[in-house]
Amino acid sequence: MSDITLRPARTRDVQAVRRLIGLFTADGRLLAKAPVTLYEDVQEFLVAEIDGNVVGCGALHVLWEDLAEIRTLAVDPDHHHRGIGGRILDALVDRAYELGLARLFCLTFEVEFFAAHGFHEIDGSPVDQAVFEQLLQSYDEGVAEFLDLERVKPNTLGNRRMLRVL
Repeated sequence: MSDITLRPARTRDVQAVRRLIGLFTADGRLLAKAPVTLYEDVQEFLVAEIDGNVVGCGALHVLWEDLAEIRTLAVDPDHHHRGIGGRILDALVDRAYELGLARLFCLTFEVEFFAAHGFHEIDGSPVDQAVFEQLLQSYDEGVAEFLDLERVKPNTLGNRRMLRVL
């Protein structure tokens, strides 16, 4: 078995990240992302490599002073059940600690995976009304999904809202 390397994503990885995302958009597990969005957010991503090939990715997106979202966690199906997703998630959690965050949020169909990593299902938004009002000013579609706004409901149907307290 080849060694798995985790590292921060680079701009040259964006096409590989798009390919990974594309593997999970048909069944609705992930939303397609425009290339410009991935380039804008590349610094949020970690990638997993095997023999120089990107086989997994995940992002940490800060939402507020104490809260971030785990986004776009994907592993090539040819490499499932090798612990790659867990390693990416653990590295993102470590990054959240480094940033001084207290909570991590995710919107996912993969409830068992995230539960095994300390997340639990929640109802509603894990922020108070004042923070909610501030987050409404964001242009980020992921923030709109986090806020459970009516205009993004079709994107979130069937997903579970999960939270991990650090």
